[in-house]
Amino acid sequence: MLECCPRCHHQPLPLQQASPAACPGCGVILAKLAQPRLSADEVRVLRAQRAPLEAEAAAPLISLLLHLPARVERHHWWARLALWAVFLVWGLSLIALDHRTGEMNTSFLHGPLLVFHEAGHVIFTLLGSWMMVLGGTLAQLIMPAVLMVALLRKNRDPFGAALGLWLFGVSLLDVAPYMFDALDPQLMLLSGTTGEAGGHDWIYLFKSLGWLQAAQGIGTFTHRMGALVVLLALAWAGWVLVLQWRRLCTQPPPPHGAVDPR
Repeated sequence: MLECCPRCHHQPLPLQQASPAACPGCGVILAKLAQPRLSADEVRVLRAQRAPLEAEAAAPLISLLLHLPARVERHHWWARLALWAVFLVWGLSLIALDHRTGEMNTSFLHGPLLVFHEAGHVIFTLLGSWMMVLGGTLAQLIMPAVLMVALLRKNRDPFGAALGLWLFGVSLLDVAPYMFDALDPQLMLLSGTTGEAGGHDWIYLFKSLGWLQAAQGIGTFTHRMGALVVLLALAWAGWVLVLQWRRLCTQPPPPHGAVDPR
């Protein structure tokens, strides 16, 4: 029990010092001041005790992101490696496209993403005109995100999910030139015209938010974020392949004449 207030040194203090009893001098809650302070050694011990619990809580997520099948088939692994190499080269070439001039619009993936973009305008119409305009961008970002989650949760396929994340990053790369173009419109839109007259989504959105002067900075930031996501997706898929290779090298050979159940 405290005899005087550690803060203002007022005394005497109330005999009952449980919360919400307060110091008559400064009003501080006495129960808070009476709580013992841990030494540095005690803090380290508590952290060491908490670490296994935190690792255990993170284990399900790590297990999901790096799930390994009971058996890795050699031909499947080599096919995934070839696919990873294709997506590596493809991703780097898309990152290298100049978002300031809209080079992304010449890529193969711009067409499929545009289909989801236009569908998003229709889907989000019920939520009002502002969300209808934003819905095009949302749809082309939601599609690869849903693909990634489905492959990860339903199929337990982290390699496929990583490629879904790769597509999400590419979709950001595809949005970036559209954002950048809002300040000084040069891109030819589906209407055959440029700028606000052609129904430029991001001129409308940035104007409504008062962000039009920042359009080029936001577009450049979005391009960089897309590049980062693409590289993270490739790193994730690559690490999954490393883990599968280790499983492949350590698993016993299948029995003679056994048929792959998959």
